[in-house]
Amino acid sequence: MTRGSFPILFITATRIGDAVLSSGLVRRLADEIPNARFTIVAGPAAAPLFAEVPNLDQVIVFEKAKNGRHWFDLWRKVRRRKWGLVVDLRGSGLSRFLSTRRRAVFRKIQGEPVHKVVEAARTLRIEDEPAAPFLYVSEETDARAAELLAGYGPILAVAPAANWIGKTWPVERFSQVAMRLLGPTGPMRGGRLLVLGGPEDAKVAHQLRDVVMRKQLIDLTGKADLLTSYAALKRARLYIGNDSGTTHLAAAAGTPTLALFGPSDERLYAPWGPNTRVVRGPRSFEQVKNADPQLSQQVCHMMDLSVDAVAKAAEELLASTEPARRETRHG
Repeated sequence: MTRGSFPILFITATRIGDAVLSSGLVRRLADEIPNARFTIVAGPAAAPLFAEVPNLDQVIVFEKAKNGRHWFDLWRKVRRRKWGLVVDLRGSGLSRFLSTRRRAVFRKIQGEPVHKVVEAARTLRIEDEPAAPFLYVSEETDARAAELLAGYGPILAVAPAANWIGKTWPVERFSQVAMRLLGPTGPMRGGRLLVLGGPEDAKVAHQLRDVVMRKQLIDLTGKADLLTSYAALKRARLYIGNDSGTTHLAAAAGTPTLALFGPSDERLYAPWGPNTRVVRGPRSFEQVKNADPQLSQQVCHMMDLSVDAVAKAAEELLASTEPARRETRHG
């Protein structure tokens, strides 16, 4: 440990979306604690999000073990260090067995549903202004994103995949909305289409290849890591996606973000930020859940969300975030 440093053990989520929503706490701690140094614990999917945090000592990939020894294995890795602060967003009892000056452990509070950003902030007793999601990106990663997106015209970013068919809007509807926005009479006419996703989403991206000419298509499915995707999203004019980790990346990047919801509770998981919107079909989350109480059926719960509803919401978000209007409003 560097003399005078303040070591922080930050235990965050397994899923990408949850990790993004709590990521602002790292920035808050870095800004407020002199000489803070971070050891960040995250699941395999989310761990790469924190690779470029300043003053980072280590990212520990925390993977649940079949024998249930994962917490013991983590304790063995961190027990020898004297911590200044342990932040445990998983609500475990690990910090009780570590040497630390302070501890902040997540505790579920009963009552009305609370957004995950607010919930995470309360772990650090932050009530005034929750820490907005934020990811650190190096100059090298930013330069790589710029190279991948080199070209002209506004960028419409989409991520048509999700981790469950129940909350996956049909890809052909993404195509129709993209054609309306990027077509000859659309508000983003002449623009480019950026498709994001993991290697497993390549087939979905392939179905969008005819929306624009080849030179206008930027297919990064399986070709960009999380931080590069985040840096790329900073350059997009608009993002449209399902309730997914990529949607939270887009919102954290400050990109105008339209999230498509069905079997997800927007009170907890709406993208965070002033330039974000949620659109759903005529059914509320409660009505969808009544039809699928365990949210486990292998059926699409997004079929009642129309192309017209999404296209209209996208056009309204574009209009409300048009640069000239924003300058006038805040000038």
